[in-house]
Amino acid sequence: MTHIRIAAVSYLNTIPFIYGIEHGSPDLRADLVLSPPSGCAAALRNGQADMALLPVAALPDFPDFEPVTSYCIGANGPVRTVVLVSNTPVQQLHTLHLDSHSLTSTRLIRILCNEYWQIAPQWMSLEDYSLPQRNEAGQGYLLIGDKVFEHETQFSDSYDLAAVWREMTGLPFVFAVWVARKGTDTGTIDLLEKALAYGVGHVDEAVAGSVYAGRAYAHDYLTRNIDFRFDPPKSKALKLFLQKSREAEPPTDPG
Repeated sequence: MTHIRIAAVSYLNTIPFIYGIEHGSPDLRADLVLSPPSGCAAALRNGQADMALLPVAALPDFPDFEPVTSYCIGANGPVRTVVLVSNTPVQQLHTLHLDSHSLTSTRLIRILCNEYWQIAPQWMSLEDYSLPQRNEAGQGYLLIGDKVFEHETQFSDSYDLAAVWREMTGLPFVFAVWVARKGTDTGTIDLLEKALAYGVGHVDEAVAGSVYAGRAYAHDYLTRNIDFRFDPPKSKALKLFLQKSREAEPPTDPG
């Protein structure tokens, strides 16, 4: 029996993965560490996890880890839960408040501002989630994860970052991939692969057994917005994103 520590994101988009780890591979004994995306990177850095669903922007910081499964958190079109919202058209925004829970999303919006929208707003950290309710002109807000469901109807303008990336590059987008320390036992990786496949194949059961049971948007989101396969187009997209991240001025912490 294999016993490992696995860090994963505590959002709706990982519910199938978590379900699979808990139910899909009896020989996989795992302790789950659930957190926002930035917490998965911290768990690896602090030695609290052996494997993780790692935000792709953090990959260069972990040379001792490598992608190990054919699964990811990705999107072939609109992802719905990574959005820029405002009551002002994007070209007129002078300030962007960034949800600091996801380095990948903050890197992505900086790339899009530079290359696609060609704007240079002031960057601020979004710590107070009551700010979007003020609807101030010229203010934009990067929202990620489940918080989007709470705020998505409050704004006149909404830009889905995965969809905008697709318009700019013609490629899907990858937000997170499964990694393990180099040299990890292949049998353990195979067990994780089996568990993830089971979870992705049982979305309805995963939702029904989670805190999202009864929420009408959950199944639609997991089957229409999220694509879990780490296929060749997503691998190409990941390489392009990392290249653009290196070429751009490295973003500092928001604020």
